[in-house]
Amino acid sequence: MQKLLDRIGKELESAFVEAGYDASYGKVTLSNRPDLCEFQCNGAMAGAKAYKKAPIMIANDVVARLQDGSIFEEISAVNPGFINMTLTKEFLAEYLREMQTDENLSVEKAAQPKKIMIDYGGANVAKPLHVGHLRSAIIGESLKRLGRFMGHEVIGDVHLGDWGLQMGLIITELGKRQPELVYFQEDFDGEYPTEAPFTISDLEEIYPAASKKSKEDASYKEEALQATFDLQQGRRGYRALWDHIMKVSVTDLKKNYGRLNVDFDLWKGESDAQPYIPELLKKLTSEGYAHEDQGALVVDVKLESDTKEIPPCIVQKSDGASLYATTDLATLVERRRLYDPDEVLYVTDKRQEMHFVQVFRVAKMAGIVKEDTKLSFLGFGTMNGKDGKPFKTRDGGVMRLEHLISDINEEMYRKIVDNHEIDPDEARVTAQMVGLAAIKYGDLSNQATKDYVFDLDRFTSFEGNTGPYILYTIVRIKSILNKYQAAGGRPEEGVIGNAANGSEKALMLELSKYNSVMENAFEEIAPHKICSYIYDLANAFNKFYHETKILVEENETRKASWIRLLMLARDVLENCIGVLGFESPERM
Repeated sequence: MQKLLDRIGKELESAFVEAGYDASYGKVTLSNRPDLCEFQCNGAMAGAKAYKKAPIMIANDVVARLQDGSIFEEISAVNPGFINMTLTKEFLAEYLREMQTDENLSVEKAAQPKKIMIDYGGANVAKPLHVGHLRSAIIGESLKRLGRFMGHEVIGDVHLGDWGLQMGLIITELGKRQPELVYFQEDFDGEYPTEAPFTISDLEEIYPAASKKSKEDASYKEEALQATFDLQQGRRGYRALWDHIMKVSVTDLKKNYGRLNVDFDLWKGESDAQPYIPELLKKLTSEGYAHEDQGALVVDVKLESDTKEIPPCIVQKSDGASLYATTDLATLVERRRLYDPDEVLYVTDKRQEMHFVQVFRVAKMAGIVKEDTKLSFLGFGTMNGKDGKPFKTRDGGVMRLEHLISDINEEMYRKIVDNHEIDPDEARVTAQMVGLAAIKYGDLSNQATKDYVFDLDRFTSFEGNTGPYILYTIVRIKSILNKYQAAGGRPEEGVIGNAANGSEKALMLELSKYNSVMENAFEEIAPHKICSYIYDLANAFNKFYHETKILVEENETRKASWIRLLMLARDVLENCIGVLGFESPERM
């Protein structure tokens, strides 16, 4: 379905042509002075030089051809050459009626769907998720949902850290504690146990202890490095332990990501890229992209057009070890062979920007990805506490994600039971839904690339630009619709009519922006634009609600029209929060 701005723009373009000017000057935008008009066109200003005429003369020529009143209730040329427009109530109502009958509520799905892989999450196995994992998970999940919503095939990959020194550390420490385990007997050739000799709680204690020892004891670290090497060379007992670590860790990760309503299509990790590394290095060296520098293998990626220093990309250390760049390049090899994506988008901390500049350049110059494969990086800012520093627990430690979620759920539960008489079990479920909205909206309402302050009091408030406020608005709409139906009304039989007052028209105008917002948010990789939109939409609805006695309206046709309008508002809001990754309860 054509966007409202495009529909109005077509009228302006035709009028410019009829008046003897180029159609390109007919671009329409939302008014930056909503107190004066709803839409505006500044094309006359741009065309003044080309046609050697005063802008106001061009504007008047165009306006004279748009006076039939079918679309514009008011259209005028204003000095020095602006064209101001206000839509007729009939045209706007007709647009919303068409929108409501469209299966996608006016959003145009991709005509040529792309296959997009999104690399997000990035958790390390054997470690608990903490607040540092929050942004990648929330932003990545919203982009995955948004891409699918727009009609693309989107594959989400968690890309686990599962192959580095932490594995050697865990194996070494386990060997110190339980040397009798068969995994450490090099001559053992039987079947290894199916049950792991540790729990996730054990792993979460073992790894920090081993990491601490390795920093204090050089010989211990050397043992861990050797264990890592032996694992990567395929030692049977160590591979069996690795399998146990993966199974226990991934089960726990799925549970905790699930609490964020985040899921992945692929649970691949760095280990999956290892088989591709030898041929990758051979390609880079044999084709002349990589050369030796102080024993390491590097690829020069700096371009003549660069205005800042771009260091060479190291793909193999002097001791023969691989690096993150090596793994990421090998992962691109794997992704091309197994999935052949049109685009790969990485959602990580913005401090990794240089790493991805290097990796993308190597991938392109060496033909690791196809020439037309788009490689994108969305670097997000830091989640800070009120002191402006990275968010910590009260004692200064890194907060586990499950503890943060529990704290917010408890705060929401307290607010819900304090304000309403409600069954405690229902209150718990509702608190989880509202708590998730508080976390996700609190994050996504900020531009991803910027740092933001995590303020528990503000994020859990039912007032202001917050997730709970958005949910409260949706629940209010649901309540009105339920009461109307309970009184014998049939919501689906109404027809959206002409706006009866200013606040109703303002709500209708907000709803008409839906397809534009979703398309723009996808194109600009900007979920915060969806948040901004639903906040404006919620405000528009609440203003209309407070100024309009909907359920006691005596004119049944008008009441039915309002109910139908509310159904559209509910559907648009619920679609938007679904893309953002949370849901609304039936009541609060």
